Amino acid sequence: MTSLTPAAHASAVECSLTTLPVSGPTGEPATVSGQLCKPAGVHPRSIQLLVHGGTYNRAYWDLPGAPESYSYQRNMAREGRATFAVDRLGTGASTHPMSLPLLISVEARSMHEVVQHLRAGRVGGTAYEKVVIVGHSVGSGIVAMEAATYHDVDGVVLSGMTHMPAVPVLTLGAALGLQPVFLDDLLAKLGSDPLYFTTRPGARAGLFYAMDDAEQLVVNADELTKDQVSVPGMGTVAVFGIVLPTTYGIDVPVFQAVGTDDVLFCGLLALRDCSSAASLRAQEAPYYRPEAQLETYVLPGAGHSLALHRNAEDYRDATRAWLSSKLAM
Repeated sequence: MTSLTPAAHASAVECSLTTLPVSGPTGEPATVSGQLCKPAGVHPRSIQLLVHGGTYNRAYWDLPGAPESYSYQRNMAREGRATFAVDRLGTGASTHPMSLPLLISVEARSMHEVVQHLRAGRVGGTAYEKVVIVGHSVGSGIVAMEAATYHDVDGVVLSGMTHMPAVPVLTLGAALGLQPVFLDDLLAKLGSDPLYFTTRPGARAGLFYAMDDAEQLVVNADELTKDQVSVPGMGTVAVFGIVLPTTYGIDVPVFQAVGTDDVLFCGLLALRDCSSAASLRAQEAPYYRPEAQLETYVLPGAGHSLALHRNAEDYRDATRAWLSSKLAM
């Protein structure tokens, strides 16, 4: 059996696409597409399932048009670790159902089904013994619901999320920064129904980045790969996955990471002090049971999409250290 310990500094990376069957909103057949990345010629027995946020797709974890140093997937693979980044239902190459029934329960169920596929060897031919589910932003709310409902993962990483969103910033950002997909020059071709929204051109920098710690070319690449989000679905994630203490149902180790300058989830308007890991943990710990062994991390100077900032390697290093210490992976 291959060791769970990652290979040290693997140089070559293998990435491949897989499409998996899942249940749609009313139980109808649907598919989720994802990208598996792993060290070339190595078959780790553990994997991270990566779940992107709203108006993103799996490109968040491996951004085309940006330097490879920003790729979470390729960086993890070079360090001997496997990841599987999915397009959530409604995004990317996955099934695009109607937006109204695409609620958090549906999204959590589809991720549970992906976890089962990973454990059964249906992604890349490896039956993974350990699965850690990793979310960003809206994806973190879905991850929290999945882990608290199905108890089928070995660890949870929540990024770009606290339990106290900055409601005034989110409200203003939604009003000024979002528009229906059918009005968007880039995505109108999808033919989506009116309750699928995306960001307006140029809005991503202010919403998702702290530009003192970001490169414009990365923001530009982000703009070109943006996607849609179900407004009803995002609303249920905000309430049931983020604000309410759904995370209290998680009974495996949790790592929670944010950028210090995340205007959507940190600062005075969010009632969250993200200046240090200790201050963040003190505020977030009541939302978790002891079994979660909550550890927190803050990436200095980074905004909401912390994996796409200049110092994202520090966030990845911290995640790897946590994986090694808590889960021997």
